Amino acid sequence: MAELKNDLLLKALRGEQVSRPPVWMMRQAGRYLPEYMQLRAKYDFFTRVETPELACEITLQPIDIVGPDAAIIFSDILVIPQAMGLEVLLEENKGPLLPKTVATQADVDALITDGVEDSLSYVMEALKLTKRELNGRVPLIGFAGAPFTILCYMVEGKGSKAFDKAKQFCFAQPQLAHQLLDKITTITIAYLKAQVAAGADCLQVFDSWSGMLSSADFNAIALPYLKRIADELSPLCPVILFPKGSWYALPEIANTTASGVGVDWCLTPQQARQMAGPNLTIQGNFDPNKLLLPPAEIKKQVKAMIDGFGAQRYIANLGHGILPNIPVDNAKAFVQAVKEYGQ
Repeated sequence: MAELKNDLLLKALRGEQVSRPPVWMMRQAGRYLPEYMQLRAKYDFFTRVETPELACEITLQPIDIVGPDAAIIFSDILVIPQAMGLEVLLEENKGPLLPKTVATQADVDALITDGVEDSLSYVMEALKLTKRELNGRVPLIGFAGAPFTILCYMVEGKGSKAFDKAKQFCFAQPQLAHQLLDKITTITIAYLKAQVAAGADCLQVFDSWSGMLSSADFNAIALPYLKRIADELSPLCPVILFPKGSWYALPEIANTTASGVGVDWCLTPQQARQMAGPNLTIQGNFDPNKLLLPPAEIKKQVKAMIDGFGAQRYIANLGHGILPNIPVDNAKAFVQAVKEYGQ
């Protein structure tokens, strides 16, 4: 494997001294890039995900065009429900749909937890191919959805503003919910281990809906499984946990074996630092909507953000995924502002 020419991300996650923070953007491979839209016009979503050559090309697009310090493999968190035996449909601009949801003991018992290296082999092939094509330019991030977030989709059957059905399932049938979370965790750990073996330098676990939970419920329903994933994967590579909206959990996340935590824009850099303590790298927290500001203003606000977090043990990123209507030049301004920091 080619030696990494830019290892800023890994240094920041290890707590080593860096000349400036590393920068990447969630959903950087995707809908705001005209080059991606050309591929989207030709191939449906799961064809793009399941064809290693396409996934590789899409992963590399932002590296060539925008210039972040890390690539994140183009895939989707809902490949795990597919590997567990559930059908997942994805209509463009409509979001995911799972025709058969999980509601009963029989539904949970029927779920598959082994063989993920085979059922999702296309992800591993995409990682290997991308790693080769990157040729050491930047690290490659692998990822998965967190168990609670995957449960939300499996029980609700689609995206939702509040995931009431999923939360009610957790509260009304706690034992069954924990069985389901346990199964999702088991297959997710195997999946992430296979990603590391295929070349992922670092992993991010997206708990997109954990912010729907109170602090006590997060500690009961989401945290134990995030902790288990971190414990299993941290010996292999750095792990970033991103429980979106669960800012209250920063002290708990700091007590896991994770190297980093993602935060959104709902708390200040100073609050995040104070809650996370000195030994956890923080990632975030620029509001993606602010990428519609003029590039000069983006640069000013990015500088203020880094000043707030401090340049060490910090990864500049958005507080959530980049939006489809962001001009490419504005995305470049965000990345450039971080690269110019301290010069």
